[in-house]
Amino acid sequence: MIGDRVAHPLHGAGIISEIERKRINGCSKDYYVMCVPKGNMRVMIPVDSCDMVGLRPIIDKCGAEAILQQIPLLAVSEDANWNKRYRENMLRIRSGDLMEVAAVIKSLVQREHNRGLSAGERKMLHSAKQILISEIVLCLGSSYGEVEERLNSAFAQS
Repeated sequence: MIGDRVAHPLHGAGIISEIERKRINGCSKDYYVMCVPKGNMRVMIPVDSCDMVGLRPIIDKCGAEAILQQIPLLAVSEDANWNKRYRENMLRIRSGDLMEVAAVIKSLVQREHNRGLSAGERKMLHSAKQILISEIVLCLGSSYGEVEERLNSAFAQS
């Protein structure tokens, strides 16, 4: 699995750089070390918990292009209750489904334009964009800036 390009639902896409053994509370466990290109972040994922965490291979180029083309067509609903909206958006992000992440971004971008965002929602918007952009960058081989520009253009078409 070293060298595989994978996506983590909460941290975005990265490349498995190594498998590291750690001893915690007397138990030895193997961890995949995923390097996320943006920000040089390292994420350690227990090898035996990959399915539970939601680690998966990144999408292919066709899937990335399809997402970029479908963003303007995404229908999003907006709940007035902040707590309910926040919980639903977190569930969508944790699902690992990039269309759900795109829907979260779109709803937050629209809300920001119409009413402004709370600090929590602003942070969620930033995180969701990073998750989506990081995976598209890895599968298309484009720069972060290029993908961000394409996303902003797709959201502006809405």
